[in-house]
Amino acid sequence: MEAITTHALVTFLVVMDPFGLAPIFAAMTANHSIQHRRQMLLTGIAVATAVLLLFAFAGNFILDSLGISLPAFRIAGGILLFLIAIDMVFARKTGLSSTTRNENEEAYASEDISVFPLAIPLIAGPGAIASVMLMMSHSQGNTVQQASIIGVLLAVLLLTLLLLLVSQHILKILGLTGVNVIGRVMGVVLSALAVQFIIDGIRVVLSA
Repeated sequence: MEAITTHALVTFLVVMDPFGLAPIFAAMTANHSIQHRRQMLLTGIAVATAVLLLFAFAGNFILDSLGISLPAFRIAGGILLFLIAIDMVFARKTGLSSTTRNENEEAYASEDISVFPLAIPLIAGPGAIASVMLMMSHSQGNTVQQASIIGVLLAVLLLTLLLLLVSQHILKILGLTGVNVIGRVMGVVLSALAVQFIIDGIRVVLSA
């Protein structure tokens, strides 16, 4: 129980990367009022929460409907997370771990970034969706473990909300260099978690 909780906490912290989101959110909302910034943030968190909970509880149904086996999804999800980890380690901004340049331009020109790109893909991105589906499917049949995973997910979303509320202050304290250092460390951790997902998937396939 403690192991799955710790695993979920580390994974969600890494893939959502609230510290890394802080400077992005601060830059995208620099020209907005504090009230509008908070309104967009609350809406973004609410939408991201709904999306992640949908995939958490309907993930297996979605996979079954598409004819995708759980081991195959573990391997694919592990590869996806590993690619995101590489981007984090080398501080690269791609469509996997962040937004593309065209998406950034659209976001800066928009009056409301709450749904795109804040909720999707910055908070509920491919990594977060894959992670919550993998962990929930891995704990299938164990209600206590699944409840623990959801609890940790909601806690990390709350932490993300709080950190983005003070994103301007975080950027001033840490600076871009400090944020990138934290991102690189988290990237190394995520790469190890990703490899473990791949190993688990391959192990199930070989034992079948």
